[in-house]
Amino acid sequence: MKKIFLLSALGFAIAAGAQQTITVDVENPLQVARTDQPVVISLADYGTVRSALVTSNGTEVPCQLDDINLDEQFDELCFLADLAPRERKTYTIELAAEGEPRTYPARVYAEMVMRNDKVREKNRHNNFVASLSVRGDCANSYNLLHHHGVDFESELNGIRIYFDPRQTLDLYGKFHKQLELQATQFYTSEDQKAEGYGDDVLWVGQTFGLGAFRGWDGTKPTLVQPVTTRTQRVVSYGPLRTIVEVIDQGWVADSTKAPLNMTLRYTQYAGHRDTDVDVIFNRDASAYSFSTGIINVKGSTEFSDHLGLRACWGTDYPSTDTVKWKRETVGLAILLPRQNIVSEEPANTDNYAFVVRPQGNSMAYKVAYCSDNEDFGYHSSQEWFAWIRQWRTEADNPVIVRRASR
Repeated sequence: MKKIFLLSALGFAIAAGAQQTITVDVENPLQVARTDQPVVISLADYGTVRSALVTSNGTEVPCQLDDINLDEQFDELCFLADLAPRERKTYTIELAAEGEPRTYPARVYAEMVMRNDKVREKNRHNNFVASLSVRGDCANSYNLLHHHGVDFESELNGIRIYFDPRQTLDLYGKFHKQLELQATQFYTSEDQKAEGYGDDVLWVGQTFGLGAFRGWDGTKPTLVQPVTTRTQRVVSYGPLRTIVEVIDQGWVADSTKAPLNMTLRYTQYAGHRDTDVDVIFNRDASAYSFSTGIINVKGSTEFSDHLGLRACWGTDYPSTDTVKWKRETVGLAILLPRQNIVSEEPANTDNYAFVVRPQGNSMAYKVAYCSDNEDFGYHSSQEWFAWIRQWRTEADNPVIVRRASR
């Protein structure tokens, strides 16, 4: 599976107060229209960049500058391209060493918030934090953060990652295509439900949920423990993509091998129901075995192409409280690079699992889901499985980014 094309910077570093212009061609290699296609430009060779302007055919295109390694220097620029079948567009990027990033309407959202004991409403907590670390012997990290961990969303989805050894991705189902988590904080009130806001739609327990990354003991998945420290942080808040990280230091993933430091980076682009997952280790981890997959939703129908694309469609209660909650129907999917797959495990009552192995110190994969509640999505296993097949085609054929000819 090919990753999103990352264009290395082509040019010279920007001197103080100077401006540099890059022109790139972005091409859709497929015979289908594509919207919100990420284009990511590395700024490594451009020195200090404080602001940027992207245009195409004279029209301004929203863009975003990100400080990935949190060193107070922007490392990447991204924008989203809309392309007709086989279309090629030219974009002009102006980088400046002065000024501030331009502001655009938010199309994604991310939040970490500690509980505020003075706030009664579950969707109005306001002790916002950007990062939280706990020691490995923390007694109950799950309840330190409101909604139990960092959450993020695009207009199409909403995900929270549990701040405990499971590190499970739990899901928020929407009725309408809009941002909601700032308003509901994953705890939708009755008034908000009446207004058409979504809510939690998946019970995850000890399962993978949607693509949690775990250890493997030779027969079954293992949780991400013991660790010396566990951290969640928000790297970027938007407006076009949000990036959050889960960092596990001193993880004894295999008792016969040395501990590892692992960073799980989740990138959510606007207009996307899928989420990119990057797994990064502090050293070569190709001798270790890990696991990931999706929950076997009760009574679900499975799909697999046996090449890394696996999905299900099923219905279950999202809580053990079957009086307060209604049954929810969801479609889940995971897309793994073939070169990282050791085995596709038979389904059991918990999971559709894979055993995986990084090449060197990293690997990457994608996850996606839908809720049957959506007025913009899919409402049968046939529709969902058709979408994931197209998803694979587009993931294997990302837009092509080239330096424009002069």
